[in-house]
Amino acid sequence: INFGLLQYDLSASQFSPDGRVFQIDYASKAVEKSGTVIGIRGKDGVVLAVEKIITSKLYEKDAAGRIFTIEKNIGMAVAGLVADGNYVADIARQEAANFRQQFEHAIPLKHLCERVAGYVHAYTLYSAVRPFGLSVIFASWDEVEGPQLYKIEPSGSFFGYFACASGKAKQQAKTEMEKLKSDMKTEDLVKSAGEIIYKVHDELKDKDFRFEMGLVGRETNGLHRINPTEMTELARSAGEAANTEDDSDNETR
Repeated sequence: INFGLLQYDLSASQFSPDGRVFQIDYASKAVEKSGTVIGIRGKDGVVLAVEKIITSKLYEKDAAGRIFTIEKNIGMAVAGLVADGNYVADIARQEAANFRQQFEHAIPLKHLCERVAGYVHAYTLYSAVRPFGLSVIFASWDEVEGPQLYKIEPSGSFFGYFACASGKAKQQAKTEMEKLKSDMKTEDLVKSAGEIIYKVHDELKDKDFRFEMGLVGRETNGLHRINPTEMTELARSAGEAANTEDDSDNETR
């Protein structure tokens, strides 16, 4: 054990001599162990997709979901600790409900992000609490702003994206997403999400997984839908087809 480090990694409110807060680094490690989560923004919609790793055959199909609806037109996906995700989803819903009560319309996504990111950041400031082991991706669509996609890191910093990823295969997913166009139609968006999640899933380490998705856009009349039947099937088929293609490529080499 390196005792030099130990005194700096016990509290979230203390810096190490090289300017790091170790508890935030450890929270990011919790995110890296999680199943891959991606968000892709298209021409008139945003898709969230999740590689939900199944640790037991006894769970119900929708147990431990990582996608939430926060407001009619806002969806959220989490990578990291599911319990932390449920808690932050609840905070986000409270913020959205407070805004709607006060201003009588849905909260703008950037505003919601600022509120939730501020909350996540507050948990990195005090020794009595621990940071959230979470990376949060928000997606929304409306007639005025169009498609929007944001990601909050465990440190509380957040950015807007065309496409983003978190979790185990974050790097692989990013490489795949960089090949995509930024103005894809909803159908192509959904297919690409399926292909990427199936492609980056590591069958050797995690045998079983369930593909789950959230979709918001013109196609859904501006409502965030979790696992819409037709689109989810489309994504799963595209993913399985891409996987089969990959396998046959490997065999011919």
